[in-house]
Amino acid sequence: MKTTGEGFEQTVDVVVIGTGAGGMAAAVAARTMGLEVLLLEKAALYGGTTARSGGVLWIPNNPISTFKPEPDSMDDARAYLKYECGDFYDSERVEAFLANGPRMVDFFVRRTDVKLIALPQYPDYHCESPGGRMAGRSIMAAPLDGRELGEHIRALRPPLKEITFVGMMFNSSAEVGHFFNATRSFKSAAYVAKRLMTHAAEMILHGRAMRLTNGNALAARLAKSAFELGIPMWLESPAQALVRDGGRVSGVVVGKADGSSVRIGARRGVVLAAGGFPHDVERRKKLFPHAPTGREHLSPAPPCNTGDGLRLAESVGGQVSATLPNAAAWIPVSKVWRANGETGVFPHLIDRYKPGIIAVNRAGRRFTNESDSYHDMGMAMQKHCADGSEVAAWLIADHRTIRRYGLGFVKPFPLPMGAHLRSGYLMRGKTLGELAGMAGIDAAALQTTVDAYNVGAHEGKDPQFRRGWRVYNRFLGDETHRPNPCVAPVKEGPFYAVKIVMGDLGTFAGIRTDRFARVLDAEGRPLPGLFAAGNDNASVMGGGYPGGGITLGPAMTFGFVAAEFMAGNGLQEAAADVLPSMATA
Repeated sequence: MKTTGEGFEQTVDVVVIGTGAGGMAAAVAARTMGLEVLLLEKAALYGGTTARSGGVLWIPNNPISTFKPEPDSMDDARAYLKYECGDFYDSERVEAFLANGPRMVDFFVRRTDVKLIALPQYPDYHCESPGGRMAGRSIMAAPLDGRELGEHIRALRPPLKEITFVGMMFNSSAEVGHFFNATRSFKSAAYVAKRLMTHAAEMILHGRAMRLTNGNALAARLAKSAFELGIPMWLESPAQALVRDGGRVSGVVVGKADGSSVRIGARRGVVLAAGGFPHDVERRKKLFPHAPTGREHLSPAPPCNTGDGLRLAESVGGQVSATLPNAAAWIPVSKVWRANGETGVFPHLIDRYKPGIIAVNRAGRRFTNESDSYHDMGMAMQKHCADGSEVAAWLIADHRTIRRYGLGFVKPFPLPMGAHLRSGYLMRGKTLGELAGMAGIDAAALQTTVDAYNVGAHEGKDPQFRRGWRVYNRFLGDETHRPNPCVAPVKEGPFYAVKIVMGDLGTFAGIRTDRFARVLDAEGRPLPGLFAAGNDNASVMGGGYPGGGITLGPAMTFGFVAAEFMAGNGLQEAAADVLPSMATA
C-alpha cells in the first residue's frame, strides 16, 4: 500500500521505522547532525532484536581495539570479505562499510552515550582464511546501569529469557566462566555470590536487572542518546504505508493504539529498520529451504519482526534480494517448555564448543565440527540432517559433561535438571542404546559413532572433523581442559540428549540498497527519500558469517551513512551519484 503526499498532520526531516541498532543509529546520527527526527516502533517495547543480542559489532580497523595481536588493514579486511562472500561480494557496499565503519564508531563514541569496549581475544570465525584476524575486529557495548534511563527503562525490551540466569545478563565469556567454575574455585564462587546478591537486590527494587550488558546495553545506550537529544519515540505505532509525492517517498502512514492513523511527512527521508522477516511465515516459506511450510523454523527474534520493512519497500518498487546462498544467520536452537506452559527458544551459542559434547543426526552419525560457528553449524545441519520431515540433530553428552557444562537450557551442577527431564526437553538413558530409542536415533549407528569418536578423544584428537583446530573453536572451549579444549570422550553413563532444530539470529535476505543505504528499484536506481538499515537491509556479507557482530556492525554503519547522506548540507538527491564515493573519501 502506498498513498500520495497530501495532508500531513506533522512533518519532520527524518522518520525512522524501528528501534534496533540500525534504526536508532540512523536517528541519533541524524539528530546530532541537526535534523528533526521521529522514531517509530511497532511494539510496546523498544530495542528490537538488538536488545536480545550479544551486542557485538564487527568493524575492521576500528579505533577501539588499540591492542591487536597483529595489525589490521583495509586490504586484509577486503581480502577476507572477498574470500567469505565469494560470488556474492558486493564491492561498492563492502567499500562503503569498510570506509565508514571506523568513522561510525568514532562518531558515536565521541558524540553520544554509546560506549564501546575492545574484545582482545575474540577472533574472526575463520581467521585462518586469507585476510582473517585472530582478534581486534569485534567490539561490544560497555555495560550500563539501567537507572541512567530513568522511567524509559520500563519500555526497554528485556534480554532473551532463555540466555539469562534468573533474569541476570552476562557480559563476557570470562564472566560465564565464573559460573561454570563456581563449585571448583573460591574466587569464582565469591564472584557468583556477589553477582547473585546484587541481582536479587535489583529484582526486589526494580523488577528487572539493572546491570545492562551485551545487546541490552547497546540498545539502552542508543536509546539514552536519543532521549537526551529529544527524539520522540512512538511505541505501539506501526508504519502502515509509505507516502509518495511524485517519485519521492515523502512520509509514512502510522497506526495508533486506538485504531486510528496519522500521516507524518519526511522532508529528507524515511529509514526502514524494522528487523527483517524472522517471523514472516510466508517469506520464510519462500526463502528458507528447510521450512517448506514456513513453520519448520524457530527464531529467538522478537515476534513482531514480521517483514514490515520489506513489504513497505516492495510497495513502492523496492527489491528484496532473494539470491543469497543463506537467507538468514543460521543457528541451532532448541524449544524450551516454561513452567507457565509457554515455550521459548534457546540459541546454542556456548555448549557445542565444550569437550564431551557431540552432535549427531537421526542416522546416529556426526556430521560436522561441532565447535565451528553457529552459522556454519546451521549450514551443516541443513546439508546433513534433513530426513524428509524436518532438519534436526541431537546434542549428546555423558553425565560428567552435563554436570560440568550443562547442555542447552539445562544448567550445570549444582542446579537440578529434573524439570527438564519431566518436560521432555532433556532425554536420559542408562545406555546409548536406550537414549537412542527415546530420541528416535539409529541405536547401532550411535554406538559406533561414539566408539569411533572416543578412540581419538581420549588423546584430545578428532581425526574426522579436526575439532579444535580453529582459533574460534578454542575460544569458546574449556581452556582448562587439556590437551584440546573442545574434545573429550563420551563414556560415563547415564547419557543425555537435547534435540536441536533450525533457527536464526536475524535475516540476511533484505532490501537491495546502494553504498548510501538508498533503496533501489528493479533497474538498480535509488528510490528518492527511502533508505534501509539493520536487518531490513540486504546483508553486505553475501550470506556469509565472517565474525561476531557482522549484523550489528553494518547495521549501525549504514544507519550512520543514511543519516549523513540525509543531512547532506542541502545536497540534492540527483547530485549524489556524481559526488565522490564516501568509500574512497
